[in-house]
Amino acid sequence: MSRRVRRSLALVTAACLAFAGAACSSQGGAQEEADTNSGGGTNSGAGPQLKMAMVTHAPAGDTFFDIIRKGADAAAAANNVEYTYSNDGDPTRQAVLIENAVNAKPDALLVSVPAPEAVKGAVQKAVAAGIPVVGFNAGRETFKDWGAMMYFGQDETIAGRAAGERLKGEGAGKVLCVIQAQGQSQLEARCNGVREGFGGQVENINVTGTDLTSVRSTLESKLRQDPAITHVMTLGAPFALTAAQAKQTAGSKATIVTFDTNAELVGKIESGEIAWAVDQQPYLQGYMSVTAAAFYLRNGNTLGGGQEVLTGPSFIDKSNIANVSKYAKAGTR
Repeated sequence: MSRRVRRSLALVTAACLAFAGAACSSQGGAQEEADTNSGGGTNSGAGPQLKMAMVTHAPAGDTFFDIIRKGADAAAAANNVEYTYSNDGDPTRQAVLIENAVNAKPDALLVSVPAPEAVKGAVQKAVAAGIPVVGFNAGRETFKDWGAMMYFGQDETIAGRAAGERLKGEGAGKVLCVIQAQGQSQLEARCNGVREGFGGQVENINVTGTDLTSVRSTLESKLRQDPAITHVMTLGAPFALTAAQAKQTAGSKATIVTFDTNAELVGKIESGEIAWAVDQQPYLQGYMSVTAAAFYLRNGNTLGGGQEVLTGPSFIDKSNIANVSKYAKAGTR
């Protein structure tokens, strides 16, 4: 990590600590087109109220993005921001949501972009209209190309390599990397990184992430057919939980590891059913996207010096689960 990015991350940490007292509730990850949040109260001392739009690629009911939204809600309360939230896992429909958001003329657009080619035109309409764009969570590799001025998230290749190196250190044999949404650049980068860091046998398997029953059936079948699999690497908490069920039904001895967390998954790390998770701090991504946009609009500030601001990776395992667990139960990790 460069000195510039380390300095930027230090600024992010300081900003997060400064606002740590803000709290809110989230209405969940259901798909919405006009869900308006202000974080359960606003700080009028921050300046005149700002209007923002957040558009993500989250599928309906996604628990990971619930955490992102909790961070955004808290930042909205701290910074006197009201924002609308909309989401769709289909890139074409997400582009339509972005265009709808731009047409409403928000003060800023906050967006995750796993499929840049599909949504680039819609995002650039915001840029052309003079609306500042902040990216987060997905689209790190190309955030400047599709028009974001700042980006908060994880370098998925670095994270994948770190996970792969850990698997190598743990003596893994064959790793099954489970991709829940084929074609999403950040998911493919994770599995590619795992392969690079591990240096051994990694097999990708595509599943239909919107159908957990199908995911479980597919993984059960794979684990029965291939006893050489020693580790199953999933790319999201719900799929790790499903993989743990599939492992039990299949009678497999494979170790389950994952990217990303939710409260239930943290409990499974505590119990030992899941060995570890790669954490990218989704609460911080939501919080800093709103906060950075507010600082830019009110004071011309930017973070990152033209580079992304990294919020991960870090590992959650038995060594630190007791500390992380209390935050996960509050919905912030």
